[in-house]
Amino acid sequence: MTGSATSGAARWKTSLAIAVLLALLLALVFSGQWPGLHSKLPSSPKGLLAIAPNEIERIDMRSGADSVALRHQPPGWTIESVDGIARAELVSHIDTALKFLSVSEPSREILAGELAAESFAVFGLDPPSEVAVLETHSGIAATVNFGTTNPAGTSHYVRLGGAPTVYLMPRHVAEEWRLVFEMARRLRGNTSSVVASRGADLLLPVSTAQVWAVEIVASGKLTRFERDAAGTWFRHIGQHTHTAGGSVHVADPTQATIIDAAFRAFDAAVAEARVAPGDAPHLAQYGLALPTLIVLFYARDSSTPLARLEFGAPADRLNRYARLAPDGAVVTVAEFEPRRMTELLKAVGAGS
Repeated sequence: MTGSATSGAARWKTSLAIAVLLALLLALVFSGQWPGLHSKLPSSPKGLLAIAPNEIERIDMRSGADSVALRHQPPGWTIESVDGIARAELVSHIDTALKFLSVSEPSREILAGELAAESFAVFGLDPPSEVAVLETHSGIAATVNFGTTNPAGTSHYVRLGGAPTVYLMPRHVAEEWRLVFEMARRLRGNTSSVVASRGADLLLPVSTAQVWAVEIVASGKLTRFERDAAGTWFRHIGQHTHTAGGSVHVADPTQATIIDAAFRAFDAAVAEARVAPGDAPHLAQYGLALPTLIVLFYARDSSTPLARLEFGAPADRLNRYARLAPDGAVVTVAEFEPRRMTELLKAVGAGS
């Protein structure tokens, strides 16, 4: 009698265990995770941005001198300067690209202590290959700079404007944003002027396509660069020749390429963060009362600058204070922006 009772109890426990296991397996099939772990496991990976995709109301994308703007307003996404709602295929890719920034976790973070100003060029971030500026109703929420791929070709280097950290993000994140840009650019066609389209985060108020002369003041010495009749850059003193027919400037091809690359990068230069108003006390505080470097941009046949950019004291190892004179606010810029100018002066024999 005792053996029979023991055997029955064992069979009952076995049946109960099997039933519990089946219930757990069914729960796993339908929910994708074990019951009871909802509060112990994160609901999603830690993405690059904490901004909810549905909060983004505008996206400005740039690659080189080209740009395109996307707006989100009832009843959906539109391409700036193009009538009607964007195609469903483009909208799908926009939603996917925004989601990737929220859920895709960086595989590596390269912190400021591991970086130098020249590191950004190595990672394809000086200047970036593509830039996506995300805005909410309250203003710019994030500037995402996409660089080159890692040696293995599996990830892209990415940097957020205003932060020195470089992230190694899965390749599909940058590729999705590149697809959005290319698709929107094709759909826009030639209906908008890329020269006139300037994002709110950009450092200069004009494109370098409108600039015909640049003066750089460094260490008390002025160096002037101009375009020749063909639009090619040259250093105004000691690099050009005058033809017999008159004062026609002829650019040196080697130096022209170096000069053009340095100035063209200004089209993608951004103000990393706004620090303070440009009043006298703040100018002195941030080394802008006596700027260490001044860059003036001129239109063709004009003696009045389109823009005057002043660089002050270092904010840290990777950033510097700057402002647009005469009344611009004090901002920070990546250290490689003024460094590019000093390297240019050395390259053309005008540096100290």
